[in-house]
Amino acid sequence: MALSSFLSDYDLLRLMMAGNEEAFTILYRRRQGGIYRFAIQMSGSESIAEDVTQEVFLLLMREAAGYDPERGSLSAYLYGIARNFVLRRLQQDQRFAAIDDEKIDLHADGDRFTARADLLADLTKSETVELVRAAVLSLPPRYREVVVLCDLQEVNYADAAVIMGCAVGTVRSRLHRARALLAEKLRATVEEPRPVTTARCFA
Repeated sequence: MALSSFLSDYDLLRLMMAGNEEAFTILYRRRQGGIYRFAIQMSGSESIAEDVTQEVFLLLMREAAGYDPERGSLSAYLYGIARNFVLRRLQQDQRFAAIDDEKIDLHADGDRFTARADLLADLTKSETVELVRAAVLSLPPRYREVVVLCDLQEVNYADAAVIMGCAVGTVRSRLHRARALLAEKLRATVEEPRPVTTARCFA
């Protein structure tokens, strides 16, 4: 009898632990996309994202009993595993080391941190995507992860707190700081002078 895709994550996990392979397949298809996007947005590397996604679900198969539903959703549990794997890979690969955010003055004029739409008003959509991706990757990991989780993955504050192992208040304050850093980086990019090129016209 085919399983219903409307079963909860926890129901699928319990069936998986009882040996039901279809339950694992449904759970994997439901959650692997979000885990992969989180990993690639954190690392900027497809190979790291692929490795992390695979490692997350291999660990889930081996240690499913380690999940405690009282501590948060299964989705948050999987993101937490992915976070640990990604941070470990980032520590190993210095190519993705973030710049020192303390060098950026966040106490300047209050109007420096305007809405994203204002910051990127003169850019095309494709340029905007690339600029935001690069700016997110340049954030220190502790700020990058909260932006990726809350703004890009749309994880709620409570689940983000579980994933990051901190209080909800810490998530809020860190996200505020991260958005300010991100706005500053985007503003600096937008205001950077672009090279002027001249083209010859032929009759």
